[in-house]
Amino acid sequence: MTTLELESNVMLKAKALVLKTDSYRKDSYLVRLGRAAVLVMITLTFPLLLSSHAQADTPTKLYGVVIDEDGVELAGIGISVTGPSGFTADVTTDTQGAWEVPITVTGSFSATINVNDLPSGQALTDPEKSTVKANFFMLGVDLRLLFPIGPGVVKATLLERSAQLTLDGIILGLVIGLAALGLSLIFGTTGLTNFAHGEILTLAGLLTYYLSAIVKLPVLLAAPLAVALGAIISGLLQDKYLWKPLRKRGTGLIAMLVISIGLAIFLRYFFLFLFGGDTRQLPQYAGQAGLELGLISITPKSILTSVIGILFIVGATLWLLRTRMGKASRAVADNPALASASGIDVQRVIRAVWILGAALASYAGVIVTVNQGVSFLMGQDMLLLIFAAVTLGGLGTANGAIVGSLIIGLFVQLSTLFIPTELKYVGALIVLIVILIIRPQGILGKKERIG
Repeated sequence: MTTLELESNVMLKAKALVLKTDSYRKDSYLVRLGRAAVLVMITLTFPLLLSSHAQADTPTKLYGVVIDEDGVELAGIGISVTGPSGFTADVTTDTQGAWEVPITVTGSFSATINVNDLPSGQALTDPEKSTVKANFFMLGVDLRLLFPIGPGVVKATLLERSAQLTLDGIILGLVIGLAALGLSLIFGTTGLTNFAHGEILTLAGLLTYYLSAIVKLPVLLAAPLAVALGAIISGLLQDKYLWKPLRKRGTGLIAMLVISIGLAIFLRYFFLFLFGGDTRQLPQYAGQAGLELGLISITPKSILTSVIGILFIVGATLWLLRTRMGKASRAVADNPALASASGIDVQRVIRAVWILGAALASYAGVIVTVNQGVSFLMGQDMLLLIFAAVTLGGLGTANGAIVGSLIIGLFVQLSTLFIPTELKYVGALIVLIVILIIRPQGILGKKERIG
């Protein structure tokens, strides 16, 4: 064998070794990614499966309390309950206005109040709500039903409706703002348009429900735990095992956008598989009475969650403006290459932004869950509003996300003065289209961020 042939043979073997090594590294990465995914799935499903088996023999009940608008318990009110397999039960409220029906099978149940038993001058605040439904997807979890009782339906004036809808719009804008701020921060540092951002809200909401209704933790403890878990799972782990490897491989933003769409669809139906398709209410806060403040009415849970939400936004703003990591994140958003050349650990900054963005979105999911309940479609329903807010305020700008969210929240709620409630989200879509045509950079955005 000549020297030339020997050298050629050695080069071929070296090249084969390099290709084998690269293949091993790719396989190793895929194995690690698969293990991480399996670990997350086991972490979420195993406790649920354990609880379902452990609680299968636990007495389960459908219960409630019938009280009037002054908080007086109403005794002797008939309640009829029907369910699957011909299940029927008729009960009467006791001296404390309480009633309960033992449940032995899963499925959908309906409870109907006998309005003829109500005292004179009292009626359902909504006559169409004489029958309330509840779905038991597992035994061991009690469900509470309430029948709002009052002097009857009083039609609100235009001024009263406008005031109430303005308040509702501000609260909705706050929820959108929390999620939009997280999405805007992630977009500003990575350029990623994450279509799976809505599922961060859903995960936090389902975790809140699971910890509160199934594990039986107080909501005041379950909510911060859900936010912390959401930040870890949707922020830390998601970036570490999915987005960071894709960035290192030089995956294009369009490809990553498509991946985020696939991730959103997978998570959405994964949540459906685990928790079913019904809206879950937190038993501790179901049917909470509102406080009458002039022309508006607001529940204590809405006040508390909104105040904490404002503190979240203020804290995130101070983090961006006052901390070294926050200033570094702004530098990365403006020019990643220059930031890296200046000694900033770009990947570390991106990881911090992912954790913060996931925490903000997670708390938005907690607010919706506490006030309205949670379903597997919650994130999908909120995603359009989030994108509309971010686009309106300005892509990649924190202040723009907040401003855009308040505008969208008020627009959506106040639009119900003129259009049916079922069509209120269409307005957000119209705003999104108009802004993209007239001013694609948004109210506070910069033109250089577009394209």
